[in-house]
Amino acid sequence: MTAIKHALQRDIFTPNDERLLSIVNVCKAGKKKRNCFLCATVTTERPVQVNVVKVKKSDKGDFYKRQTAWTLRDLAVVDAKDAVKENPEFDLHFDKVYKWVASSTVEKNTFISCIWKLNQRYLRKKIDFINVSSQLLEESVPSGENQSVAGGDEEAVDEYQELNAREEQDIEIMMEGCEYAISNAEAFAEKLLRELQVLDGANIQSIMASEKQVNILMKLLDEALKEVDQIELKLSSYEEMLQSVKEQMDQISESNHLIHLSNTNNVKLLSEIEFLVNHMDLAKGHIKALQEGDLTSSRGIEACTNAADALLQCMNVALRPGHDMLHAVKQQQQRFSDLREQFARRLASHLNSVFVQQGHDQSSTLAQHSVELTLPNHHPFHRDLLRYAKLMEWLKNTDYGKYEGLTKNYMDYLSRLYEREIKDFFEVAKIKMTGTTREGKKFATLPRKESAVKQETESLHGSSGKLTGSTSSLNKLSVQSSGNRRSQSSSLLDMGNMSASDLDVADRTKFDKIFEQVLSELEPLCLAEQDFISKFFKLQQHQSISGTTMNEAEEMDGGTLFRSYSSGVPQTVSSEKDMIRQMMTKIFRCIEPELNNLIALGDKIDSFNSLYMLVKMSHHVWTAQNVDPASFLSTTLGNVLVTVKRNFDKCISNQMKQMDEVKISKKSKVGILPFVAEFEEFAALAESIFKNAERRGDLDKAYIKLIRAVFVSVEKVANESQKTPRDVVMMENFHHIFATLSRLKISCLEAEKKEAKQKYTDHLQSYVIYSLGQPLEKLNHFFEGVEARVAQGIREEEVSYQLAFNKQELRKVIKEYPGKEVKKGLDNLYKKVDKHLCEEENLLQVVWHSMQDEFIRQYKHFEGLIARCYPGSGITMEFTIQDILDYCSSIAQSH
Repeated sequence: MTAIKHALQRDIFTPNDERLLSIVNVCKAGKKKRNCFLCATVTTERPVQVNVVKVKKSDKGDFYKRQTAWTLRDLAVVDAKDAVKENPEFDLHFDKVYKWVASSTVEKNTFISCIWKLNQRYLRKKIDFINVSSQLLEESVPSGENQSVAGGDEEAVDEYQELNAREEQDIEIMMEGCEYAISNAEAFAEKLLRELQVLDGANIQSIMASEKQVNILMKLLDEALKEVDQIELKLSSYEEMLQSVKEQMDQISESNHLIHLSNTNNVKLLSEIEFLVNHMDLAKGHIKALQEGDLTSSRGIEACTNAADALLQCMNVALRPGHDMLHAVKQQQQRFSDLREQFARRLASHLNSVFVQQGHDQSSTLAQHSVELTLPNHHPFHRDLLRYAKLMEWLKNTDYGKYEGLTKNYMDYLSRLYEREIKDFFEVAKIKMTGTTREGKKFATLPRKESAVKQETESLHGSSGKLTGSTSSLNKLSVQSSGNRRSQSSSLLDMGNMSASDLDVADRTKFDKIFEQVLSELEPLCLAEQDFISKFFKLQQHQSISGTTMNEAEEMDGGTLFRSYSSGVPQTVSSEKDMIRQMMTKIFRCIEPELNNLIALGDKIDSFNSLYMLVKMSHHVWTAQNVDPASFLSTTLGNVLVTVKRNFDKCISNQMKQMDEVKISKKSKVGILPFVAEFEEFAALAESIFKNAERRGDLDKAYIKLIRAVFVSVEKVANESQKTPRDVVMMENFHHIFATLSRLKISCLEAEKKEAKQKYTDHLQSYVIYSLGQPLEKLNHFFEGVEARVAQGIREEEVSYQLAFNKQELRKVIKEYPGKEVKKGLDNLYKKVDKHLCEEENLLQVVWHSMQDEFIRQYKHFEGLIARCYPGSGITMEFTIQDILDYCSSIAQSH
């Protein structure tokens, strides 16, 4: 414990100016044994502060760390637990009660005694020491003695000064030389006195010797001063000699400065002249290229490009202050400006002629693309124009007005060219969709002679363009409606013996291929044109978007899309990416309305085409957005996708509306309702179309709406049915719905599939119970009376003593139902059920088997009553369960 105490004093308390007085090894009561130390300490500074410190060993090593400290002023109670018996437990009451268990009772008592003494000396506070032995509390000792007990050590420590190493060494040497000093202190003192006297004499002699040395030193100083005076005289004479030399050197220096200044000015002048000559002199070859260079050949274009770059460098050279005031510089700048204006005018005129020439060449190729569903390839046109890309960049940087004019002319020309191509392209697509031909008309004349096609298109759309009431629906996908549609194209297609659904599938597949081909042709066309615009007009496609929005750009016409720029910086279009999108909008302004017309036509032909269009359009929008979400193609396809989604929603709404308006015949049995069968057709078609599609969520929402509408409509028709029982309508149709959902495995309709199965099961049971009724009616009434007597309190074995229910009455009733009559009744029941059920769902045997089970259940119920109420009578039914099974089997086989 002493070693630990010294270690704690050295490592923890000495750095904090504290002195450790007492220590006890403890652990917390009632917890896992984790030992720590409680230390009683006092500070070495005044006023003295007494603390109780908790110290524990660190988890990371063998050193100790200070964990918690309490001041003795906060201690209220010290509880030693037992004043008589040895008990290592004790409590200290600070802000709360801390329960400790000491490693030994001796350490505990020593620590408590120290606490009591510190309290007596420094605090004089009333601390309650309970369950503490009176021997530990020395209350009868006078205060002075107590102070000596508690604080004597502290005072001794304060007066004691430890010897340093030098003092210890000197004392050791002295003690070794005077071993007798220990036994004879007076002799030792006399020796020290004699040595002191010797030292004093030596000091006096040293002082006297130093006086001679001082006199010699003073004499040497006097001689040195004389030498210094002589040196100063010589320096004065030298300075007078050098004064005349200095004047001559100043004159020479001034002459050299003037010469150096003249040379410097000449060098600077030469540098300025060389700068102007090197940076503002344009080679004769470049001037000739700008004035007469061939803009049709690749070599001439390259020479003009190099000359234009050289001219731009000469014009943009950063002149030094004062250069612009030189007459020669002004002349050269004017010459450069004239060359720039002349070349810019020549370049703009040539490019405009190139636009026109390329337009004529492109128009000559329209006829060969009009027959097939393809768009002309503009790659040769783009390739030829891209040779001028660097010159367009030069024009953009030097003359933005002409650059702007070329941009406007390009848009005006290309918009007309693309409008002709795209309209011809969509007309071919419409003809392929509708299956009509234009006899006696050439495709090359499509842009100017469109009356025949417009008439055909208007006949499909209706004069007002509205589709309400004419859109094909689920209920109209019958043989008759399909035949009516096919009659328009019978001259083109030989359908043979194909069914109406086969015709629908063929037409839908054909429409899907045509629509996909239209989108596949439009996408590369738009992307190629956008890439060309960015490269040719030097516009950045990936610059940040700000300023003019897409809607504002669409509202701008060709005349207001670009405006004049006073400083060469665009003010209307805030970013080059906006400019690309606005140019694309102007050039391809006919794409969106043509797509909408094609979509309306497809929806007019068959409303189910909206499913194909939704899948295809969603895929192409997703692809375009991955490339550039803000591009013209992405925005346009996104707008068209909204229209397609509306048509899809309208198709679903029409199906629901027609389900609600369905009417059934009052003279024939219902069977499987048309909209139930058509939902099956819709679901099968939709699953094949939407497989791995991006817009699967739209279909799932439509499924939920349709299936709920089917459920409601089935119940409505069942309630209104007069020829067919309600339970039969519900049973057959919900069985069909359940079979459809089980086959297609549509995950979002799992709850509806379970509901359909439950409704089918419930209505099957209800129909069986209602149709079977009471085949043994008199026997049934008899036993109802028996059960009524038992319910009134008559014991079952005493019922036979009742006059109306004795054994003779029971035998009479049983004789009325021989096996022959029972079989006849079952046969009539089978015929009745057969009239109610439809053949297409094939539920007759299922219903008949359920009725057989219900009849056997009633039979067993009667037998049980006979056994309980007429025991030992030997009365039995005229037929057995096996007879019932034979009757039912033979009836089913005979029919």
